[in-house]
Amino acid sequence: MNASMRKSGLRKTASSFRVLFFSFLASFFPSFLYPKPALPINFEEERARMVDVDLRGRDIEDPGVLAAMLKVPRHEFVTDNNKNLAYADFPLPIGENQTISQPYIVALMTQSAHLQPEDRVLEIGTGSGYQAAVLSELVKEVYTIEIIEALANDARSDLQRLGYKNVKVRHGDGYQGWQEFAPFDAILLTAAAPEIPQPLIDQLKEGGRIILPLEGMLFQDLVRITKEKGQLKREEITGVRFVPMTGEVRN
Repeated sequence: MNASMRKSGLRKTASSFRVLFFSFLASFFPSFLYPKPALPINFEEERARMVDVDLRGRDIEDPGVLAAMLKVPRHEFVTDNNKNLAYADFPLPIGENQTISQPYIVALMTQSAHLQPEDRVLEIGTGSGYQAAVLSELVKEVYTIEIIEALANDARSDLQRLGYKNVKVRHGDGYQGWQEFAPFDAILLTAAAPEIPQPLIDQLKEGGRIILPLEGMLFQDLVRITKEKGQLKREEITGVRFVPMTGEVRN
């Protein structure tokens, strides 16, 4: 390798490091990159910018998903001290060592599920309730389970306050799914699991899709699992970083 090639490689490595470094700072210390503005924020304008730049400007093309992301007020699902960051494209802390996913990942998971208006969807990991709200704009019924009781209660209250009547929230371990309302057309897991819980596979309709981050040796992969004639077809979507799923899945 000649000197110019080595220098080029070093520049690329340094550039990649800077991207990762500043992404880390934005995730854990948002105010470092996004100081609070002096003027009131126009959330509608910020939401439109998010959709145009961070979603449509990348690979989110499903018109229904784009419309849902444009409609759902993400600033209503973040903490008061982070409202100025609500439409920035990175995760934000919501308490209990949990986060609200970055808008792009919410849109990507939703688009990857290939949802239809009459679908019944199960979400594992309610968190703030934002993903459930986006899903509710696209399907008939959303059932969402959160293992942390305080988050489940807050999400239920916020979803009810904002008028999402087709979403049911339950506090519990999502490993066992929600048999009462099965089978489901799609199941989304918003926490990383070492494996796909068998009860969720059992509660998935023929032709249904599971979207989840699966843990590997070093990294996580966002995958789509489709049930076809009782068999599971796996497709990798992208690399991701989610908080770990807890509860029975770790036993």
